[in-house]
Amino acid sequence: MKKTSVNMTEGSILKNLLFFAIPVLIGNVFQQLYNVADTAIIGNVLGDKALASVGAAAPVYGLMIGLAGGLTNGFAVIIARFFGADNERGLRRAVCLTYILSGIIALVLSVSGLIALHPLMLSLHTPREILADTESYLRIIILFSFITIAYNMLAGMMRALGNSKAPLYFLVAASFVNIGLDLLFVKVFDMGVAGAAYATVISQLVSVMLCFAYMLRKCGILVFSRKDLHFDKALLSELLSTGLSMGLMYAIVSVGSVILQGAVNSFGTATITAHTAARKIDDIFMLSMGTIAMASSTFASQNFGAGKLERVAKGIRCGVLMSFAWSAFALLCALIFRVPLIRALTGSSDSEVISLASKYIIINISFFFVLGILLVLRSSLQGVGRKIVPVSGSAVEFLLKVFGASFLAPKLGYFGICILEPVIWTVCAVIVLLDLRAFMRSQKNPRSSSCQSAKNVVQSY
Repeated sequence: MKKTSVNMTEGSILKNLLFFAIPVLIGNVFQQLYNVADTAIIGNVLGDKALASVGAAAPVYGLMIGLAGGLTNGFAVIIARFFGADNERGLRRAVCLTYILSGIIALVLSVSGLIALHPLMLSLHTPREILADTESYLRIIILFSFITIAYNMLAGMMRALGNSKAPLYFLVAASFVNIGLDLLFVKVFDMGVAGAAYATVISQLVSVMLCFAYMLRKCGILVFSRKDLHFDKALLSELLSTGLSMGLMYAIVSVGSVILQGAVNSFGTATITAHTAARKIDDIFMLSMGTIAMASSTFASQNFGAGKLERVAKGIRCGVLMSFAWSAFALLCALIFRVPLIRALTGSSDSEVISLASKYIIINISFFFVLGILLVLRSSLQGVGRKIVPVSGSAVEFLLKVFGASFLAPKLGYFGICILEPVIWTVCAVIVLLDLRAFMRSQKNPRSSSCQSAKNVVQSY
């Protein structure tokens, strides 16, 4: 079962985390090229107005992908526990149910997204001059969202087994396809922002096909098999509760971002353009933070399944220290390179755009040290079955974003948007630190542990 995977329950913790995280990081960099290529090509070929339309679409797209990605990553957490426990029978059954649940999610998201699209964009005060392009871009992305969900599912299952290299190879190939199609559809065929959306969808389809072909040849345990299809109530409940916990966590945060985008939209096209560029640059620097958190989650899940709780605690500490090192590097890069990066993405020399984007980048990246604590702890706690506190922390984040959109933005302008997320990260980091302390105490008395049900599911096969 472990021929094409990595067992993270043995050996050096730092080595395990690094060997898992580095391919994921490189893959995430190439995945960001989907969005960065769209941004740079649209900004330079079609201009600020078209770029603003894609920027206004980003939070809605993030909401859909965040919910779907959170759900499929939640399913992968359970698969990782079975893998850590070396329980092949349970793993196969979890894989089958993951395929079925992911298919249902894809259908629901596509239908509901298409129905809600126009009313949602109107409610977000999307400027009329970019409304049509924004909806055109999102309609294509939502219609083919099953492709994105399929990739998240397949890559998540492979990573649950510690295999982070294969998804990397397929993302690299798909990223180059995306850049080529962007240039072809937007610049040569003059398809506008719709061309960028089609390029993203087609390139993601390439990554899905490559993932599935690899699994058929090298990792058959992750391929759907009818003989392993059993609607076990306890397993189904654990998959759904963990998936919904992570999905809701991402969705709640994304809904808050959608509301916040409404406040950004009210400041006009120049601010939308600046915010779009700043978020893209921020996201690039944030990739390593998310990668370390993902590695910590898989590490915690496998070791929790194997009953090695001391390694779970050491893995969390190691993950936090890795995030601190990256935060220092990211801040240095932002201080030196932010202006040329903004100009490269937007193709704009507007001093207002550059000034606003710079302000957002510096303020946010200065608080990456706090964000690292939040992400590593939250992901690790999800990996060991702590579901309530990460979701409640996300609910706090949602409420603070609503407060920011309703009060900070009108009073402080765009500066209120800039300081909001650092405040949120600080509050939520305190919440997850308290939950980590409660988890460590609970392990001293296993009978009182809230994670006992998760252990029972893994051990029942």
